[in-house]
Amino acid sequence: MMVIRPIRADDYPALYSIAVESGHGFTSLPVNDELLMRKISRSEQSFNKQVSSPGDEGYLFVLEDTLTGEVCGTSALEAAVGLDDAFYHYHLGKVVHSSRSLGVYKTADILTLCNDYTGVSELCTLFLRESRREKNNGRLLSKMRFLFMAEFSQRFSDRVIAEMRGISNTDGSSPFWQWLQEHFFSLDFPTADYLTGIGQKVFIAELMPKYPIYVSLLSKQAQAVIGQVHDKTKPALALLQSEGFSHRGYVDIFDAGPTVEARVEHIRSVRNSQRLQVRLGDVSNGQPYLICNTSVADFRATWLALDVNEHSAEVTLPADVAAALRVSAGDWVRVTRI
Repeated sequence: MMVIRPIRADDYPALYSIAVESGHGFTSLPVNDELLMRKISRSEQSFNKQVSSPGDEGYLFVLEDTLTGEVCGTSALEAAVGLDDAFYHYHLGKVVHSSRSLGVYKTADILTLCNDYTGVSELCTLFLRESRREKNNGRLLSKMRFLFMAEFSQRFSDRVIAEMRGISNTDGSSPFWQWLQEHFFSLDFPTADYLTGIGQKVFIAELMPKYPIYVSLLSKQAQAVIGQVHDKTKPALALLQSEGFSHRGYVDIFDAGPTVEARVEHIRSVRNSQRLQVRLGDVSNGQPYLICNTSVADFRATWLALDVNEHSAEVTLPADVAAALRVSAGDWVRVTRI
């Protein structure tokens, strides 16, 4: 059975392997011992913290195969970004150059450096090992975060974003960053990406152009990747779009990948989730559902076929599933259709 749970200190070797496998452009998991251990420690503190409003909390989950104990993937939630370190984006907008007397009217696309997402929650650090990309594992790893947000809404902002990995070449270079590097930086993309991942962001404020950049001045290669996602990220983007996320012109400052957003109350899996009381018994048929318990520190989530009556306050679970979720008859769970 595949079960989502909070990360633990003894998951460090698996997290390090995932960081290596994730490759360039996966900023939130740099291959750095100290930082990865710090992420695990911060997550453990966040899960055990009493919270009445979102702050500097980060929740890191792992997907575990309960049969083998293997950690097959990871995903995370940031409660509120940009409260300690500035959270940068480019916003793609337009300016108009016009002269009525000359009969000239031209629009131009511009990229403006901003911190518009300060304080919002973030979906991040989603990675599923290639050998486990089957059945509903990807949906479980991604969508269970919506159940967590629905159950513990006081821990999160009313708006949530997700930064989609942009286009980079096999050697780790980014067409967008190559143009910035040539004109403003002396850092290659993997180095800049790594420094951001370990929290050393001061170089952005020091070296990034302060004024809007006219898109037409960028190289053709850089222009072509603005708002585009990496091939391996397309399924994740499609999943978020199906939940109601949309792109409003914000892109990453390194690879120009799109950032998508939604109000939490409008996310389909949040809006359609139900809180039901557990009854133990056999389940012979049904539709696939995500299901989680209602504990923060001992959070567990999985998926299975359930026969859920919308007018009932109860749900029947097999004994092994209840044990994996660490719930008993009479306890409450939250469910949503996959």
